[in-house]
Amino acid sequence: MESLNPIVIGSRAPDFILHDQDDQEVRLSNLKGKKVLLSFHPLAWTGVCADQMKSLEANFERFSGSNAVAFGISIDSVPCKKAWAKSLAISKTQFLADFWPHGEVAQAYGLFREISGFSYRANIWIDETGNVLWVKTYPLSQLPDIEEVLAVVQ
Repeated sequence: MESLNPIVIGSRAPDFILHDQDDQEVRLSNLKGKKVLLSFHPLAWTGVCADQMKSLEANFERFSGSNAVAFGISIDSVPCKKAWAKSLAISKTQFLADFWPHGEVAQAYGLFREISGFSYRANIWIDETGNVLWVKTYPLSQLPDIEEVLAVVQ
């Protein structure tokens, strides 16, 4: 059985460069001074993952008001993320494609499921200085409680 070993609170968040659904580059280290939520979801086009991303979009202003930015992240490709965001009517929240090297960011954060080829469902808060503030993993079938996630930084 595969074991889950997520990144440790207080550790330095691994830097990365990924592209969003509009093929815009996002570099974690360029976001210093803001709190960052990495909301890992296993796969696009699945029900719980869609609800997880819709909750980020519905709370976009609350994140902004807390000097925070939330990203949805999965192993799906940029074109997949673009089509999915359009189908969900998501226009503000950036979906990051951890496609190639396959799941490299999920691996760096200890969230890649080798047996499945995708990440665990998890939320990771990174503070303004780039350190891991909060980590929570969830069963694949469980929708994260957005109020609990937002309570960390409000």
